[in-house]
Amino acid sequence: MSIFQVKETLLTRYQKDFKENRRFIVGIDGLGGAGKSTIANELRHALELEGFEAHIFHLDDHIVETHKRYGTGNEEWYEYYFLQWDIGMIERELFEKLHASSSITLPFYHPPTDTIRMKPIHPAPSAVILIEGVFLQRKEWRRYVDFMIYMDCSHEVRAERVLNRDLYLGDDQARLDKYKRRYWLAEDHYIEHVNPKESADYIHRS
Repeated sequence: MSIFQVKETLLTRYQKDFKENRRFIVGIDGLGGAGKSTIANELRHALELEGFEAHIFHLDDHIVETHKRYGTGNEEWYEYYFLQWDIGMIERELFEKLHASSSITLPFYHPPTDTIRMKPIHPAPSAVILIEGVFLQRKEWRRYVDFMIYMDCSHEVRAERVLNRDLYLGDDQARLDKYKRRYWLAEDHYIEHVNPKESADYIHRS
């Protein structure tokens, strides 16, 4: 499906159902390697051509420091699903403030120093907000999103993408082992307990 179809479906929802005087929030959900960042950038460009101000938030910009998500005594999949982000903080400082059209200050993770840097962000009160990230439909966040896109991509394609992309994890075997222990088990938990494909407003196959 083309970005044109995604944009047209989104704008139909916006024009028909969105009556509130606040930012319109679009979620781009999907498992690792499904193409979330790519579609977010394409969609922002398409919306800007229609005269909208569009702003992207990448959830991976807002993860916590290493010691809070590794070596915690929990299984690795649990650390990734439950501890990679401060779930309550994201709800309070991002989703609630987007709904209130308030000013936003978020923690940005700085990988070279493994530290957090607070930065203000200033999307317009009437902006279309694109939030992309894995596990976006977890129960704490789903109700804040006005239009949810789910990136549907086969495990085989996603695995090839992430294993060829994440070279920082080590050699081929190290990357595969890491994904089996940490990432794919967390994704299995998400699919089983949230059923994100069924909960989305739009399925985009990549």
